[in-house]
Amino acid sequence: MAFTTQDVKNLRETTGCGMMDCKKALTETNGDMEKAVELLREKGLSKIAKKASRIAAEGIVVAAQDKEKKVGVVIEVNSETDFVAKNAVFVQFVEDCAKTVIAENPADVEALLACKIAGGNGTVQEALQEKILTIGENLKIRRFARYEGDLETYIHGGGRIGVMVRFAVEGTPDAAAFQAYAKDIAMQVAAATPTYLDKDSVPAETIAKEKETLTAQAINEGKPANIAEKMVMGRINKYYKEVCLLEQPFIKDGDISVQKFTETTAKELGVKITVLEFVRFEKGEGLEKREDNFADEVASMVKG
Repeated sequence: MAFTTQDVKNLRETTGCGMMDCKKALTETNGDMEKAVELLREKGLSKIAKKASRIAAEGIVVAAQDKEKKVGVVIEVNSETDFVAKNAVFVQFVEDCAKTVIAENPADVEALLACKIAGGNGTVQEALQEKILTIGENLKIRRFARYEGDLETYIHGGGRIGVMVRFAVEGTPDAAAFQAYAKDIAMQVAAATPTYLDKDSVPAETIAKEKETLTAQAINEGKPANIAEKMVMGRINKYYKEVCLLEQPFIKDGDISVQKFTETTAKELGVKITVLEFVRFEKGEGLEKREDNFADEVASMVKG
């Protein structure tokens, strides 16, 4: 069965595969459109499987909010290269995933993959597979967080860092003034990388280990036990200021803590504000990075 250029175009629009792949598929199936779609699907799944082992530690962090429903999301999706992370098709896919999390409230990434993707007909899993085929890189939805209530999101460095903070507000503050305050707190989280919300959030075993280490250091410095104990308490307080959001010096005024800034702002707005929780995603943190050897890459291209 013969096929035309229009058939190739139609197959490409249906599958999202490249023109040459579509032409080959129609040739192998003697122009049978249904068989060509199935063939491309089989080959596509094979290609996806081959790409799955490749390191994907680049990508982007995206934030989205539904202000009417008071729902927010930050999500990280990884790619193999920074180049793809800037691709408009890839960015749109990540934004659609964020909208899906807002709408469907999946429990985890596995549940998200089974959801119908926002703005599309298929599932997130199917959309992901299609993007892997058309973009040509391994792509992975790594993680997301979803909050409900009074919240603020912030993206830094074009998607390198994403932050979301949730608040409890008693009273009705000026909307613009509260948003400015909330953005300052989100920027604080992005810049100062706190690990915990406050002192009470730090696990007791973490403090015990920190005290043990600091005590040993003080004694090794030749300090008497009573002096060492005082030094350790001072260093523990310094530790809190480094790792606890509310104890940290405020980035716009180092003379006051984030907690003091919050209390002062709440008083000015005539309300009570409590910072409840935060999440901070940094693209690729903790992932194995891909190391490219340009000379080897060129050599392999020449050979092959």
